[in-house]
Amino acid sequence: MLGTLRKLPRTVWLLGVVSFFNDTSSELIYPLVPIYLASVLMAGPKALGIIEGIAEATGSLLKLFAGVLSDRRRSTRPWVAGGYALAASARPLLAFATSWPLVLALRFADRVGKGLRTSPRDALLARTVEPANRGLAFGLHRSLDNAGAVVGPLLAAWLLAEHVPLQTIFLWSALGGTITVCLALAIREPAWDPLPRGKPLTWTLRGLPLPFQRYLAVLALFTLGNSSNMFLLLRARDLGLPDYQVPLLWALVSLTAALFSTPLSALSDKLGRTRLIVGGWSVYSVFYLLLGVNGQALLLWPLFAFYGLFMAATEGAEKALVADLVDKERLGTAYGWFNLTAGLMLLPASMIFGWLWQALSPLAAFGFSAACALLAALLLHVWVLRQPADG
Repeated sequence: MLGTLRKLPRTVWLLGVVSFFNDTSSELIYPLVPIYLASVLMAGPKALGIIEGIAEATGSLLKLFAGVLSDRRRSTRPWVAGGYALAASARPLLAFATSWPLVLALRFADRVGKGLRTSPRDALLARTVEPANRGLAFGLHRSLDNAGAVVGPLLAAWLLAEHVPLQTIFLWSALGGTITVCLALAIREPAWDPLPRGKPLTWTLRGLPLPFQRYLAVLALFTLGNSSNMFLLLRARDLGLPDYQVPLLWALVSLTAALFSTPLSALSDKLGRTRLIVGGWSVYSVFYLLLGVNGQALLLWPLFAFYGLFMAATEGAEKALVADLVDKERLGTAYGWFNLTAGLMLLPASMIFGWLWQALSPLAAFGFSAACALLAALLLHVWVLRQPADG
């Protein structure tokens, strides 16, 4: 695998390094937002659900828009660089938010930036690498992305331990954002193949393969139980984890994902994508159920490391499976629908999770998510790639 890694195109590595610095900046502040909302702005789980649900869902609409237009215009680089620039500009402004609606507006701007860049970036990555190495390439990208998600929370924990105000930490995120934008401007994309005649590009699912459409349906079910990760951090805090350890806990998740994303995603090149995704979704179900039942802070550390394995097994394989199912000339559109489906479902997912938590109990919320993941894993195994009957 090491020899194959060294032979991956320059664009694959550069996209990974860009994601590293972007996530260092993003994850420096991400685990602090629930703390800021609860301790400074006095907002509870419902506000957190509204913020994350609206920001993610609305930004996700742009993932389809940017994906389709990148196919039509035969260009991905401007979308990638522009999206990173918008997100890098929004994050430091959290330092000046004095109410949760302002936090919502800035999180929305951050997610709009992600919406503009994600589908074109995924399509660029898929077009740059050979099909036999798709899992490895997406796994490397996720490993570097998650490595940044280790560095960011560690920096946050250190700054909190030094009693640096939350607002000042938010301002420090501007440094990583600046480096991200400079590197993104250096990205180059491969030449496009001629567009086949008789295959007009559309915004709809019409013309996309049936297995891909089934995959989207199953992904929607899984995402209905996959609410914002901020609820995980809020649960850890409610179980008695000190504030300065919350970023460390999230760093553990990202470290596990960074270490295992590349080998597990590369394994999907040999064993098949669906096997790995089914296994990862099953791990997710067990994790959520245990986190709902658990009442001891000490058990959070092994549980969150377990959650990192879910991320490592699924993040790269899920995106590689899209490229396996769809023709190259419609990859931007396909990734647009993939990212749109996952993003839109975050709105009901986060709002349902927040309501179940506050109206019933944390166990009800975590149990609902576990059930959705388990059912989605079963459907992915028996239905998505099933061939239609003749006649």
